[in-house]
Amino acid sequence: MSKQVQTLTLTKNLNSESALEFQENIAKIVESKAEVVLIDCQNITFLDSRGLGYLVLAFKNLQKAGIKMVLCSLSEQVRMIFELTSIDEIFEIFATQDDFHRKLVNKT
Repeated sequence: MSKQVQTLTLTKNLNSESALEFQENIAKIVESKAEVVLIDCQNITFLDSRGLGYLVLAFKNLQKAGIKMVLCSLSEQVRMIFELTSIDEIFEIFATQDDFHRKLVNKT
């Protein structure tokens, strides 16, 4: 039995300007029957403190709904922010979507 996975590809930097759209997308995922949400960050080159806060809030909201949140395709700049704030210890992070799907298939 395979897991129900939804992918959310962020198309712009996550900050106060893009927060509403991000939160709406997370709310739709909470309402869905997804078991896992993969947040693809390939288009993100910058993440401010608010953006980081939105990711943590999304993680908590999804967790409450029984949905696992994982990230992939972090740029070097975003990865550095994650490491400096130790957020990388909270999130499961994959190099690419393909890497995620290979590991998911191997787990099922």
